[in-house]
Amino acid sequence: MNDVVVRPVLDGAREVAGAFDGFVRSGAGFDGFVRSGAMIETKAFTGITGDAGGYAIPKEIDAVIDATLKSASPIRSIASVVQVGSAGYRKLVTTGGTPSGWAAETDARPVTATPVFAEIAPPMGELFANPSASQAMLDDALFDVEGWLAGEIAAEFAKAEGAAFVNGNGVNRPRGFLQAATSNAGDATRAFGTLQYMASGAAGDFGSGAPERLIDLVQSLRAPYRQGACWVMNASTAARIRKFKTADGQFLWQPSLTSGQPATLLGYAVVEAEDMPDIAANSLSIAFGNFKAGYLIAERSETNVLRDPYSNKPFVTFYATKRVGGCVSNSEAIKLMKFAAA
Repeated sequence: MNDVVVRPVLDGAREVAGAFDGFVRSGAGFDGFVRSGAMIETKAFTGITGDAGGYAIPKEIDAVIDATLKSASPIRSIASVVQVGSAGYRKLVTTGGTPSGWAAETDARPVTATPVFAEIAPPMGELFANPSASQAMLDDALFDVEGWLAGEIAAEFAKAEGAAFVNGNGVNRPRGFLQAATSNAGDATRAFGTLQYMASGAAGDFGSGAPERLIDLVQSLRAPYRQGACWVMNASTAARIRKFKTADGQFLWQPSLTSGQPATLLGYAVVEAEDMPDIAANSLSIAFGNFKAGYLIAERSETNVLRDPYSNKPFVTFYATKRVGGCVSNSEAIKLMKFAAA
């Protein structure tokens, strides 16, 4: 008689968390775990259920990982994130509205042009982490196995994500927004998918009138996108800008007066991303835009983990993977400052 695996609802199921904790500690007790007459779902990493060793992490752990990623990977917290079921995700974007015209009451109505679509396909790759712990540590009853596992995976994923969302080359990983084509042409004439940059006025530095150039960068972003826009730069660049003053001696930078709220520059929030480049000749060290509209992150909702107690005895290795992709989705919504004379 074939065994039947019933898919239960995992949210809030303490039995599942306890069973998974037992699996992480000893490798036993999760497959075929029975409570109240219902069997817990098993899912092999290789696609074969049972003792192959691959299981879907319970959603309680996934929630911890995602929450940690938001604080450690700043682009994730300001971009648009969608959950996908495969690597073939596509998004359609209209690059122009439907043209219209005026006519008198009895005039003929000629046919107008139709909207133009562009297809967005974020490059995807498999993000992985491979932390280990000794079996003796896992056997310690006071050791928070789930918290440790979530923390290790989150640290690895956040580091890789943060770099890829900014500078990823799109080969088996997301394509960062700084890897998009750039031009100093305005929105009306620039090709779709190309980001506009404003020159700082000097190679590798701010030119004269630095505050005015920052204002020009803000105003280059059209009004509909300025709602929800923010600055993105690293700490070194932020340190330079914090010292800028207006003609009457007022600082452009306004520090946060409330815990958990970001500082503001010219009235817009500042997000520090350490993967942004330092100021150098021709560097794109400052970004300003509405990343919710301008950058798309596509990811699989599950994180998979494989427990391997055999390859590196006496250590137990936890091989975790998650499929993540990303790319610029609207090139009008993000502007860059290039540290060049023109």
